[in-house]
Amino acid sequence: MTFSWNRIGIYGFILAGSVIILFPLYLTLTTAFKTPEESAESLLGLPSSLHIENFVRAAEMSNYFSAFFNSLLITVVSVTFIILLGSIASFAIARNQHSVFYRVMYYFFVSGLFVPFQVMMLPLVQQLSAVGMMNKWGLIMLYATYGLFQCVFLYVAYFRSIPREVEDAALIDGCGVFRMFWYIIFPMLKPMTITLIVLNIIWIWNDFLMPLVILNNAADWTLPLMQYVFESQYAADYNLAFASYLMVLAPVIAVYLFLQRHIIGGVSDGAVK
Repeated sequence: MTFSWNRIGIYGFILAGSVIILFPLYLTLTTAFKTPEESAESLLGLPSSLHIENFVRAAEMSNYFSAFFNSLLITVVSVTFIILLGSIASFAIARNQHSVFYRVMYYFFVSGLFVPFQVMMLPLVQQLSAVGMMNKWGLIMLYATYGLFQCVFLYVAYFRSIPREVEDAALIDGCGVFRMFWYIIFPMLKPMTITLIVLNIIWIWNDFLMPLVILNNAADWTLPLMQYVFESQYAADYNLAFASYLMVLAPVIAVYLFLQRHIIGGVSDGAVK
């Protein structure tokens, strides 16, 4: 048996990284099922029993189902716009790289990846307020706009892997451009489309800053904003808060686990092709 300090170092690094990553999850799970008294007695200990009532109370206090519907509506509509508009724009850009206009448009979209929302937050809020869109529809518009930057960048790279002969054959057979794109080209984008759907769902569902500055009406609040109700100026109910966090994370984790096998392939294809 060969003794290797390098291998021990690698395994030790992986183990330490796993502990650092999994410890917050363990703390969240155990605290969510404890009573406040149990948390005070032992922060790291297991609960004596599973206190499901924490989740019931957390749902009532945070108006969970109303916030869930708001998050679902904003996420679904935003992702739909991102995929539809992004795929069309990317197809036009990828197939017209000889045109200066389309090359400029491509660099315009890519440059948007380097501009954080915080830089344009104040002027955007002023403009949305002036047109009366400080609501969920204004938020959807912002998500669709910001999501297009990454969408176009990855889609254009993926289009380069699709032979032009596929399009030429469809056009020769009498297929129009519109029909050719939606019935032939778009289905070929499935790996990248699923990747973009998952990435944008995770981003929009968990986002806190944009809803915080855009949604003035509490009735429009999303799930991340509703976590405010568990904190006051002088105290916080961590048992209910962690239970609520788990309910917020559960849907997006389920989506990720269901579609995860498509993500790595889609990102790698879009990056290298």
